Amino acid sequence: MPRAVPGDGGREKPDGVADMQVTQYSDYALRTLIYLGLNGDRRCTAREIADAYGISENHLTKVIHRLGREGFVATIRGRNGGLELAMPPGEIGLGDVFRATEGSFELVECFADGERNGCPISGPCVLTHVLEAALDAFLGVLDRHTLEDLLRPRDALKLIFAARAARAGTPPE
Repeated sequence: MPRAVPGDGGREKPDGVADMQVTQYSDYALRTLIYLGLNGDRRCTAREIADAYGISENHLTKVIHRLGREGFVATIRGRNGGLELAMPPGEIGLGDVFRATEGSFELVECFADGERNGCPISGPCVLTHVLEAALDAFLGVLDRHTLEDLLRPRDALKLIFAARAARAGTPPE
């Protein structure tokens, strides 16, 4: 049965057609950076961030590990340990984060090399170039923004986290 396509004038999408979206991994990475950016005056924990967003701490821990390896997050062990941004928010490019966390940018089969590209028309097909241009434009927009841009509604974001913490019965940090 067809589904409505949000933001598409009420058109319906046939079953089996996937929604285009960033991976949960990239979503969690950006959320983590936002949380750490909002709390730049102290160290945070993975559990705290997971609780703040209502997401799995196990999944988030994998994301945080990757953010640390990529140099976006500093992880400090020990009694006063925790997580913090490894650089100022204005130096963390969203395009850089996305490239580090999103994985493959093979939007269609013909983006693949060699045997993985089984499309019989990939040589003369123009679709590859159109999608490459679209991907470049998408990444270009992300490249024009930093984490600092995402932190602009700082007061509103902090209020949301404080309200969530109050509902959960945990004091805001």
